[in-house]
Amino acid sequence: MQTKKPLHVMKKKAAPKKASSEYGMEESKLMKLFEDELKDIYWAEKALTKALPKMAKNATNEDLIAALENHLEETEGQIEKLEQVFESIGKKAVAKKCDAMAGLVKEGEEIMKESDKGAMRDAGIISAGQKVEHYEIATYGTLRTFAKTLGLDKAAGLLQEILEEEKAADMKLTEVAEATINVQAAQEEEEESAPKKKAAKKK
Repeated sequence: MQTKKPLHVMKKKAAPKKASSEYGMEESKLMKLFEDELKDIYWAEKALTKALPKMAKNATNEDLIAALENHLEETEGQIEKLEQVFESIGKKAVAKKCDAMAGLVKEGEEIMKESDKGAMRDAGIISAGQKVEHYEIATYGTLRTFAKTLGLDKAAGLLQEILEEEKAADMKLTEVAEATINVQAAQEEEEESAPKKKAAKKK
């Protein structure tokens, strides 16, 4: 005659496994954060396609105008790459308003309105542009790291490509600023202040 095993000795049923996505990736908080940040920068890049032409229109330095127009083409390509990232994780490309980028674009518009046309405004445009680039560099660096951690190799590769483009754009703006614009802006300021200094001496 067999005796029943006590309840505490009986094996527990295995807990049901977490639901996996279509690609076998477990939905996690990190994955959710990755998707949210992806939607955020997707909106930001789309906003830039409207902001960059305005910056180029207000710029006077030919090298700066060329750099802005070139980056506009890159930005359009980056939007396509982001759509490929969404596709690689089996998600629809959706944009979510990026408050940080909206603020940076607004600040850039204010700088252009408040500065005089010429080297001074060009210097302001570069300042606004580099703030944007640094935000994007930080965002894409983080997204690439998230993708690597989650094992999303294709996404990580695409994000790395965009990151390198943003770094190059930032360096180009620095080169333009240091080569001519900053010097010209300083000279303009000296020329404007010279009559005031002479008038003060006469008094």
